[in-house]
Amino acid sequence: MSRPRNGWVLPASLLLALLLGLVPMPGVAQALRPYWLALVLAYWLLEAPERVGLGSAFLLGLLADLAFGSLLGEQSLRLVVLAFILERFRARLRFFPVSQQALTIGVLLLNDRVIGAGIHLAMGVPQLPWPYWGAPVVGMLLWPPLHLLLDMLRLRRRG
Repeated sequence: MSRPRNGWVLPASLLLALLLGLVPMPGVAQALRPYWLALVLAYWLLEAPERVGLGSAFLLGLLADLAFGSLLGEQSLRLVVLAFILERFRARLRFFPVSQQALTIGVLLLNDRVIGAGIHLAMGVPQLPWPYWGAPVVGMLLWPPLHLLLDMLRLRRRG
């Protein structure tokens, strides 16, 4: 087992994903914004499960709830469900071609929207408008370049 080559990439990528979720965007672009935190967390769950897990997903979710002003625990639940499914099927997903991984990530992001809708329904919070249901497709399309970028950063040799 080899040591991580670039230890700064994990925290930096998660912080950037959190910040990308805070960037204001106009109307439809806001609705189609991918769930960056889930995408980056999914990458790390597949590629470095010894460094992130359910606890990391929970804490990131709490941090995101505080940063985004959402219901406390909502994103924690969503990210823990995503992390659990990815950890459960990691052995298979890890060796899928990136195109099949993208489809799987798209389904997981759609599942995330369903969980969010269920939470909003249970809490009596208004549901998101229908354009927000397109965001999992955007996330699915962004998975291959994101995976490639994070792989390059994670595996790049130090100076």
